[in-house]
Amino acid sequence: MRLFRLSVLCATALVPVPALAADDAAAEAAYAADEQRQIVVTGARQESSTATKTDTPIIETPQPITIIDDELYLAQGAISVSDTLNYVSGVTANPYGPDSRTDGAFVRGINALQFRDGMRDVFSYYATIRADPYNFDQVELVRGPASVLFGQGALGGIMNLVSKRPEFTAGGEVSVRYGSYDRKEALADLTGPLTDNLAARIVARVRDSGTQTDFVPDDRVLVSPSLTFQPSPDTDFTLIGLYQEDDGGSTVQFLPLVGTILPNPNGQLPNDLFIGKPGWDRYDGRLLQGTALFEHRFGDTARLNLKARYIDSDVIYLTHYPDSYCNPANPFVLLDPTTGRPPVDADGDTIIDPATGCPFADPDQRTIGLYADGTRARMEIFSTDNNVQFNFNTGANVEHVVLAGVDFSFNRVRKVGGFGMEYIDIYDIDYEALSDFGGDLPQPSGPSEDVKQDQIGVYLQDQIRFFDRVSLVLGARRDWTSSRSFNNARQEDAATTFRAGLIAEIVPGLSPFVSYTESFEPIAGTASNGNPFVPKQGHQYEAGIKFHPTDAILVTVTGYHIKETNRPVSDDSTPDPFDQIQIGSMTSKGIEFEGNATLPGNLNLIANASYNEAEIAGTDQQLDNVPKFNASLWATKQFALSDQASLLLGGGMRHVGKNRSHGPAFPEGIVTPAFTLADAFAEVSWNRWSFAINATNLFDKRYYSACLARGDCFMGSERNVFGTVSYRF
Repeated sequence: MRLFRLSVLCATALVPVPALAADDAAAEAAYAADEQRQIVVTGARQESSTATKTDTPIIETPQPITIIDDELYLAQGAISVSDTLNYVSGVTANPYGPDSRTDGAFVRGINALQFRDGMRDVFSYYATIRADPYNFDQVELVRGPASVLFGQGALGGIMNLVSKRPEFTAGGEVSVRYGSYDRKEALADLTGPLTDNLAARIVARVRDSGTQTDFVPDDRVLVSPSLTFQPSPDTDFTLIGLYQEDDGGSTVQFLPLVGTILPNPNGQLPNDLFIGKPGWDRYDGRLLQGTALFEHRFGDTARLNLKARYIDSDVIYLTHYPDSYCNPANPFVLLDPTTGRPPVDADGDTIIDPATGCPFADPDQRTIGLYADGTRARMEIFSTDNNVQFNFNTGANVEHVVLAGVDFSFNRVRKVGGFGMEYIDIYDIDYEALSDFGGDLPQPSGPSEDVKQDQIGVYLQDQIRFFDRVSLVLGARRDWTSSRSFNNARQEDAATTFRAGLIAEIVPGLSPFVSYTESFEPIAGTASNGNPFVPKQGHQYEAGIKFHPTDAILVTVTGYHIKETNRPVSDDSTPDPFDQIQIGSMTSKGIEFEGNATLPGNLNLIANASYNEAEIAGTDQQLDNVPKFNASLWATKQFALSDQASLLLGGGMRHVGKNRSHGPAFPEGIVTPAFTLADAFAEVSWNRWSFAINATNLFDKRYYSACLARGDCFMGSERNVFGTVSYRF
């Protein structure tokens, strides 16, 4: 694998990109532009194609939208897609701590779905590897339902990753990096014209790194070549390829409550504790993607957009996690010293404590059951989105942008799994004694999932602009979905969703807005009672104000009320902690503040605050692991050191409020305390060179991201510091 990494890096460095042979004048122009490089926050007139699928300025869109440019989130120290949302209002990024298997975020208390270039690219759990933030120009977050344009989508919002594409201006960078956990990386991003109408780009990353969890690596090889063909000024055809290979593991170890947030006479378990078998536990994946994007403009009156993507993903996931679930308040198990397993009766059945319904507890609170779980997963996705846009007027002061489209997606996820149980002294783990199952799945193993899903939808949207002051957005969509699983069990669903929004600049720089949006999300699988899940559906009412006295300042204040039906939640009536049932409804309501400003003196500010109440109807309890209050503040400032050198400083604070989790063992709930983290950034630019240092959780605060009443705790991110040397063309 290391030889392959070196070969890829060398091949990347030798790719013949004509940008590197640009004449001196072009090179000096690129250098001059680079000298003025700053961290730019969202501008009031910045356009987003995600909320409406048309290039519409943020201040003309009747819902809150946040665009995080790659320069910004990389300065903030993002090493995962989840990290890009650390400084976004209404978002709890990494709600279960740093997770090397998958990205996640709560938006308005609800899991957000991930899209790439407007098409969903993640289905199921643990069937693919994480996207790489270095491969994107920006991340766009649309809060609230977006099913009218994107079909099956989460109610809280969607996260759209915008891929880097070839440019006809020569440029690029190469970087090397070293940091915490012996992180060693080489990165390259090169673009430029091949001919007058053909441009190329290649993005590459090679990483060899550890993590904050013992014995868990975070190694990656990524190569993403792309081509853009422009046969005419009105036509663009782009092909984007991606090969990514990750060799890693699970930084999430599911440590028991007793010994983490709850006391244990043997002390607190360390944050970096690894609970499995070194060398066997791993999360390794290979990802292949091919994307085609076509756009043709018929003057100023019409535009045709066609998109398609194919994804092929393979993952092997081998892991151990402690059995904290039968008796979360005391999960430790008394073992028979002759067998090393719980005592059994004459029939060979485990002797159960009638008071708890679990094996008798270890009075020393040291020995615990350890699940061994392994899966091999294959995920295939084909998706396409095609629409036509018409621009016309129905009067001197009434402009229309009508969008009509059809999209289709198909995905299949197949898994083979095996399961086993061992026992350990969690305070003195004998790693050698744990089985490695011959390097394969625990036995017996067999098919555990085979789900096919497809969706076709048609949508229509009209954006009406009155007197260049008032924007009305109306949309409707019809979806048909089907899902097939084992034994060809088939479920078919259909839904119609609507949206309506109005925003008006009543006085210069002040634009109140109101909106109504709906969502529809089919769910694969079955509830604990054997019935197939029915789709989640929901709607949201929202009202707010966008304040933009200049193009360099945008402040958004909004209030919303969401209602969702058919939400899966844990079924506490069964012993399996992963069993789920669907409830009648839940609500999420709250207030959000988001401010972005570029001020004189090269000072940029981002300030956010949000309050959210997300409750299952009739419980009067906040959803598990959803904080009510979040806030953050980020600032950067640039200083000129000389004619050829400059210093860019940045820093921020982010606060995540306490959250609570309820369950039979803790009817009053387990509280995970609030935490506040500091981040910092410094970069010196000299000629075409830059020297940067990033630090997240600067003061190395130790905290838990979530502790669940079902029995387990999730570690927060520890301090991560890394330095980067870059040469820019």
